[in-house]
Amino acid sequence: MGLGRDTTFTWYGHACVEVRTPGGKTILFDPWFGNPKSTKTADSVDRCDVMLVTHGHNDHLGDAVALASRLRPAWPCIHELSLWLARTLPGGNDATIGMNKGGTVEVAGIKVTMTHADHSAGAWNAGGETTLYLGEPAGFVVEVENGFRFYHAGDTNVFGDMRLIGELYRPDIALLPIGGLFTMGPREAALAVELLGVKHVMPIHYGTFPALAGTPDQLRAELAARGLNDVEIHAPEPGSFVS
Repeated sequence: MGLGRDTTFTWYGHACVEVRTPGGKTILFDPWFGNPKSTKTADSVDRCDVMLVTHGHNDHLGDAVALASRLRPAWPCIHELSLWLARTLPGGNDATIGMNKGGTVEVAGIKVTMTHADHSAGAWNAGGETTLYLGEPAGFVVEVENGFRFYHAGDTNVFGDMRLIGELYRPDIALLPIGGLFTMGPREAALAVELLGVKHVMPIHYGTFPALAGTPDQLRAELAARGLNDVEIHAPEPGSFVS
């Protein structure tokens, strides 16, 4: 069974997801096309209308700066990241929109709401001796042109206020990390599904490296243990899509 809402999700490994909307827009999440599972190179990306990066770790910020410099998408992001991008992107921050958790912006006909994520953030500075702080980690709820809503949780553990995300924004599908070690694994992700109240889930952030050992089958088993047998898991191979 597909989603049936004229929205396509293509997974390029790790947390890198390309979304094509009913209005023909392209959204890129955490565009690290250099990850070992990706079937696409950053150089071959020819369109990005909206860029969404959940946090400043290198495996999520990835190719975002290079792509934004070339394609100039609208880039809603947490305030501290927007300040850094103002100094980093050619031409400054004319394409970035600083915001914070609980805020909603509308760009290219698409509504973007920033939510909490339970994780860390930061990366090595240019000299490799200090940590560059790029703001707190976040998730995003996106509403596309026809009202279809989805939630990209970013890197996170399950947290109780996912119930509020479900109550407030009612996403139709949740993109949840399941790999473990750096994020929640299948057991925690099953509870996240229950808290969110979603019936469709797309696992992300697993299988990139052996340490990210959670699998969609393990998530299915954990959902079944919670009696959530009516939840559909959409787990495309890297480079394949869900629609």
